[in-house]
Order: sequence, then C-alpha cells, then structure tokens
Amino acid sequence: MHFDTQPVFPRGFRCSSRNCGIKQSGRDLSLFVSDVDAAAAAIFTRNLFPGAPVVLGRETIRGGVLRGIVVNSKVSNVATGEQGIANARRMAAAAAAEIGTTADRVIASSTGVIGVPLPIEKIESGVRGMMQELTADPMFGAEGIMTTDTHPKALSTRVGAATLTIVAKGAGMIEPDMATMLVYIFTDARISATSLDRMLRDAAFVSFNMLSIDTDTSTSDTCVIMANGLAGVVDEGAFFDALQAACIRMTEIIASDGEGATKLLRATVRGATDVTQARLIAKSLINSPLVKTMAYGADPNVGRILMAIGKCFDITIENDRVMASVNGFPVIENGERAQFDDERVRAALAGDVLDIEIELDVGEAEATAYGCDLTEGYVNENAAYYSS
Repeated sequence: MHFDTQPVFPRGFRCSSRNCGIKQSGRDLSLFVSDVDAAAAAIFTRNLFPGAPVVLGRETIRGGVLRGIVVNSKVSNVATGEQGIANARRMAAAAAAEIGTTADRVIASSTGVIGVPLPIEKIESGVRGMMQELTADPMFGAEGIMTTDTHPKALSTRVGAATLTIVAKGAGMIEPDMATMLVYIFTDARISATSLDRMLRDAAFVSFNMLSIDTDTSTSDTCVIMANGLAGVVDEGAFFDALQAACIRMTEIIASDGEGATKLLRATVRGATDVTQARLIAKSLINSPLVKTMAYGADPNVGRILMAIGKCFDITIENDRVMASVNGFPVIENGERAQFDDERVRAALAGDVLDIEIELDVGEAEATAYGCDLTEGYVNENAAYYSS
C-alpha cells in the first residue's frame, strides 16, 4: 500500500486548530469539518468508566450521519458526573453552531487528565471563528489533539478516485480492545453507514485492537469514520483493503511513539490452533515488561520469549515444535534456545524495529500484535502526568 509523502484531506474535508487556553501553549482545540453531511460510524472504549464524550458519542453515532468532529486536549472530561455530560453537549452544540449544523451531527471528543472539569467556557469561546481558519492540511488538526505524543500523526492513501485519510493521537494508556486513543478517518468515497460500521470493526480487529503500549484501556478511546461521497462510488473490497492497511500503518506509528519508546515491537504468531489463541500469545509477547525491557536493552535474553508464550495457560502448544526468531535470527528451535552469536543478535535487537516471529506448528491460525519497548521515559512521563 502506497501512502502519500505528505498527508492530505479527501475532497470536502478540512480542519482547523488553535490554542483556546486549556494548555499554556500549543494547540489544544481541533475542528474537523465536511462540506456536506457524511455517512459515519464509530467504535468506542469498553472501559467501564467511559468519559462523557464517549457516552454522548454513542448516542450521536446512532444517526449514522456527521458533519464534524470537535476535539480538545489536556482535559479528558472523564469522572465528571452529570456536569461532564452537560459540558460535552455544550461542546458539540458550540461546534455545530460554528459549522452551521445541528449538535446531533457533531462528535465531541476530549483527551487528557481524568477527573478535571472541562473548561467549557474556554472551548465555547475558542471554537468561534474556527471555520474562517480551515485548512486542507490534516497535520494542523493532529497537532491540536496531542497529549504526550511527540509528534502529530496523520496519513493518507488512495482508493480509485477517492482518498482515505487518518488523523490520530495516542502514546500511553493504550490497550483498547476496540480502537486506539483517538482516531478519525475521513474519505470522499460514497459508502453507507452500515458498510462503514462493518468495515471499521473488521479493520480495527487486526490493527488497533492488537495495539498495546502498557496494557491499560483508556476511558476515552474513540474511532470515527466519515464518508462524504464526493468522489463517488468505489469498489468496497478495494476500499476495505486500503482501510485495513491504513489502520495497521497508523497502529505502527502510534506504537512507535509510545511514551518513552525507542522502538516498535511487532509480534507475529503463526501455526496456532485458532485466531483467539494466536492473538492471546502475540499480545502476551508485546505486553510482557521483560520482553519490552529485553528490547530496550538490546539484551539477547530470549528465554523471555518462551516465558511470555508459556504463561498463556489456555493454549494448545507442543513444546518441541515451537520456533522463534528476532529480526530474522532464529533464537528458539524446537522449544530450546538456538545456538546463535550473542553479539549478532544484540545488534539485531538494537534497531528501531523489533520483529518477533513465533511458529507453533499446531494449526493454521496467525495474528500480529503491535507495541513498543519499556524505558525510563515511560516512568518519568507518567510519574508526573497529572501535575504537568
């Protein structure tokens, strides 16, 4: 799949972002707008303490039509009670008034610290005039939704005459089991809300649902897709292939930018008895603190790979069939440590990407999980997150 060197919006989509006073500096409010009503679908966190924007978003998306998305960073509007719901409604209404639509066609999202009241007056004031600042560069919108991200995240690709663009944020509190922190997908293809919902869930199953920075499921996870139809009908099979590939690529981008991360971890498990077991083992590998620190230290302590497989108790495994490699170097053969040169494997572990490949040889199923290493930077970031 080819991705644009510089991401662009599909026709009819634009964004703006600005500082409205929630952060001391930097953009903290973004608005994404379609020129016309768009078919839409969304998936949200399964955390049992969902933020007010998630509660409202679940209600809004039932209509299957959106004109815009408004997002603030720094404050997540989570654990804020009925006032939080009221503030989320005010946020959507303020954005709708600016866009020239109704509140039931705007998704409001918030990301940041939990348990802090949303400064709704700043948002209501800040959103006024944003339509006069719209741009076709999705990176501007991406900047306004960042929290601990080190860089804005956006990508775009083509499907026939249509464009598919993803804008996202996410660096920590990520193991969603639905989508990642905040992901917004825009296309000018003409696709129904029903088809969008099905394709989004299928694409998330192999991408965002297989992403974990730290095993923690955010209270704010939201993934929205909007299709305004301005490019006309496209082949839905080709569109799904592009959507899935783009979601996987964005998953990798987010994993690489995990809090304190120095490298992307990919764990691929093949030859499992079923997909559920393959996914379980792949997640076990990228979630293991010992595998993560092995990756960070470029330490060829590959016994940790066997540990992470073996602690998945409810799996089918035959020890003497298990094979494993790291960045192409065989390190486990027939369930035992392979004979390898420590320094060559150490050098392989030192790169920006660590691919762990497992062959169980007990079935045909496979799965890939995505994560990052664990460093002092993660601890430092989160030891003072509330106070920063």
